[in-house]
Amino acid sequence: MFNRNTKKKTRFSDFLSGEYARDYINQTTPYAEQIDRAAKRIREADYVLIGAGAGMSTAAGAEYGGRFFEEHFAEFQKIYGKGPYMQDMYSAGFYPFPDQESKWGYWSHQALLAGPDLDVTPLHRTLLDALKGKKIFLLSTNADRQFEKAGLPPEQVFATQGTYDRIQCKRGCHPKTYDAVELFRQMERARQNGRIPGELVPKCPVCGGNMEMNLRVDNFFVEDENWHAAEDRFSRFLSECMDGKTVLLELGVGFNTPTIIRFPFEKLTRQRENISLVRLSRSKAMVPASLGDRAIGINADMAQSITDLAEKLREGGEE
Repeated sequence: MFNRNTKKKTRFSDFLSGEYARDYINQTTPYAEQIDRAAKRIREADYVLIGAGAGMSTAAGAEYGGRFFEEHFAEFQKIYGKGPYMQDMYSAGFYPFPDQESKWGYWSHQALLAGPDLDVTPLHRTLLDALKGKKIFLLSTNADRQFEKAGLPPEQVFATQGTYDRIQCKRGCHPKTYDAVELFRQMERARQNGRIPGELVPKCPVCGGNMEMNLRVDNFFVEDENWHAAEDRFSRFLSECMDGKTVLLELGVGFNTPTIIRFPFEKLTRQRENISLVRLSRSKAMVPASLGDRAIGINADMAQSITDLAEKLREGGEE
């Protein structure tokens, strides 16, 4: 995938940044020219570090609320009402369920729909096909594994916030996570009135306590052996690309968890003249003015932007 004989690795903890840019601007360059500039940057690069946020999955077609939620979660809205929680999958995940049978009745359903059973990969494949020939790595805050389903090898992915297919001890008593897809399917088949049978409620095999989704929501998130292996591969890639021509391709990242992708990408671009930032977002593609022409921020429909960018890369672009 990439050269293992590199200098001292840049650790993930060193990569993270909380530095908010004070000079954000929305660029006024015409859209077609922005696509041309972004394609040129990528074409000339040796490395592309993709940073994907929730906006990427949304642009690809993933739905979390609205009619989709009404259709697929009507059972739970009938039980719990349509108040502030049962509006979309994000909000519903914070509902204070009365017991473990009710909690896993809901979460097994959401985990399957948002993870293993979700397939919105055509846009992901379009992008990956356009980046063939580049050394690429994905840093993602998404838990849906869509880039992997689209063909990106798992060895080139670091999903920092966990994935929808794994569970852990709620209190994080030991550093291990568990594949729960088959368990979720059993729960789905057995659920009645929003609840699963007590015998299907998962319990920690070490402390006997409750289990939780392996999603980063508190300080008990388990970073298991696979998480640390992915972190190590990310660190090696980052260390190697620091001195090469590199594009940081940011896709649908807002200000929910900006310290993981958005702010670090800006920091790297400030620090290294060989690094460029291409930021795609429907509404949050403002970039620091101080980065000059090494930062391209395209505020537009992301599905269209990715499609246009991929087409420009395929045809070789027009200088």
